[in-house]
Amino acid sequence: MSADEKAKAKTEQAKGKTKEAVGSTLGNDRMAAEGQAEKSTGDARDAKEKAKDAFKH
Repeated sequence: MSADEKAKAKTEQAKGKTKEAVGSTLGNDRMAAEGQAEKSTGDARDAKEKAKDAFKH
């Protein structure tokens, strides 16, 4: 399950980063904000998984 969560985090980060860049390029503030939010969600999920791994060992 942990590998699934890590992959999901990386996907959210990449998708958010892309959406943020496209939104900024097009001048679409809403899309840029949504992308930033997705990226932040991915960052939080990634941090949670890293913390879980740190306590496993």
